[in-house]
Amino acid sequence: MKWFSHKQNTVLSIDISTAAVKMLELSRQGPRYRVESYAVAPLPKDAVIDKNVANVNMIADTIKIALKQSGTKLKQATVAVAGSSVMTKIIPMDASLSEDEMEEQIMIEADQYVPYSLDEVNFDFEVQGFNDSNPGMVDVLLAASRRENVDNRVEALAKAGLKAQIVDVEAFAMENAFTLLVEQFADSIEGQTVAIADIGATITTLNVLHSSRSVYTREQGFGGKQLTEEIQRRYGLSYEEAGLAKRHGGLPDNYTTDVLDPFKRAMLQQIQRSLQFFVSSSANRSIDRIILAGGCASIQGVDQLIEKNLGIPVYIANPFLNMKLSNKVKPQILSNDAPAMMIACGLALRSFD
Repeated sequence: MKWFSHKQNTVLSIDISTAAVKMLELSRQGPRYRVESYAVAPLPKDAVIDKNVANVNMIADTIKIALKQSGTKLKQATVAVAGSSVMTKIIPMDASLSEDEMEEQIMIEADQYVPYSLDEVNFDFEVQGFNDSNPGMVDVLLAASRRENVDNRVEALAKAGLKAQIVDVEAFAMENAFTLLVEQFADSIEGQTVAIADIGATITTLNVLHSSRSVYTREQGFGGKQLTEEIQRRYGLSYEEAGLAKRHGGLPDNYTTDVLDPFKRAMLQQIQRSLQFFVSSSANRSIDRIILAGGCASIQGVDQLIEKNLGIPVYIANPFLNMKLSNKVKPQILSNDAPAMMIACGLALRSFD
């Protein structure tokens, strides 16, 4: 299975998160991308548990629903495994080695680093560039994941009638999507450290990028599902009704002060804690800006709350800002979903590598 695959035709990107399947098809005209089709289809409650596939058939059925909604004709797809299930390692190697020689060497190295038997593992490698301290060496990125993490996703796609062309890693997809945000900043981010806080349904992932390269990833158990469950408990609704009410309104007047505001404060604490872990583990790096991604980034006013409390500029991720849209894509709906589409966007960009 090639993760760092070379040039191929347009692929459909599929982000399987805990709460939904997000699907995106991009095309490129000159330097600009165009959204050809997209869909977000909610997953049943226990299809994915903590980013691990628990029920392949449920996911396949949801992919079929998303395919129908999007109207795409593509059959080749790209999908990602969670960062927590992937081991990555930068290995310096002699720059004069051929690709085959490098692969042999990687096999030997992988045996040392990977805590499983190599026949249980999918892995791939990519040359990152020359080593900073030794120009005769190149830095090679090794990525390895247990075979079942990859196979479950590939099988879900196959059952929905799609072929998995590329299996990526969520953190790499996020790094890829970040290139779409860079041009939205008024000033250069060269040499800056940017934190992307991706707050999903059950997991918050902090990706820290320095000079646009991923340097740190951390996952914590926290997400929008806690807000849904609190709405459910407080107002006696079913889980589905609570989810709809959260997105579309219609809750009693005390909802904002009693339920939403405490959740926003909890979100702030989670991000603060994640950033503290990063700062304490890195060589005196401070964070220059924060980008909020994931479904919870759309909560009104959460960006101001975090900016005010942390004293760091905060932005809401919108990877589609400079893209054209096909006439079957509704701008307002895409704009609402945009912060949650970062990984799907990063995967879609693999078509144009």
